[in-house]
Amino acid sequence: METRQRISAKAKEMFMRYGIRTVSMDDIAGGLGISKKTIYGSFEDKDALVDSIIAEHLREAETLVGEIHLRSEDAVQEIVLTMRMVEVQFRHLNPIVLHDLRKFHPTAYARLEVHKEEFLLGVIRGNMERGKAEGLYRPELDVEVMSRFRLESMMVLFDVDLFPPDRFSLVRASQEVLEHFLYGLATPLGRDLIERHRKVLAEVSKTI
Repeated sequence: METRQRISAKAKEMFMRYGIRTVSMDDIAGGLGISKKTIYGSFEDKDALVDSIIAEHLREAETLVGEIHLRSEDAVQEIVLTMRMVEVQFRHLNPIVLHDLRKFHPTAYARLEVHKEEFLLGVIRGNMERGKAEGLYRPELDVEVMSRFRLESMMVLFDVDLFPPDRFSLVRASQEVLEHFLYGLATPLGRDLIERHRKVLAEVSKTI
């Protein structure tokens, strides 16, 4: 199990930094100082390795998001804390990863799509309902429409044709889109909270 975990950790690090397609099993073996045969003793092929990494990553993300929901004081803070988590994850993430998943690893990509529809959409929807109940989001907003819009606005940032990595920082683009979205949801009370929490986002951005 320790060997399997070491392989997964190194492969994830390399995939996130360089993309999945460009990293071979030989590259991973070389990075760990082990034989490729050792990798195949833990994972049948690269597809199985990628799928295992994505599954574990999604489980960890769901746990973190659940913890943030429990400790957040209001809907706006919940989004800000979630964004802080995302920023940490995006620091060394090559946007090409999503493209590689879609094109070359359909099983792992299908797992990600299920995560989006069954988990992320529910989290976003729940946050909007919470914000409306707290008087922070506009009471007339259509939660179903806006939650789906928010989900897709997150994913479009991974389109390397629209946002070439050499021109756009994934972290900064995500923050810009989030702030635009939040201000569109907010009541005057909600905007006051956003301004307060923006200082947190600004401090986080200085470290990226």
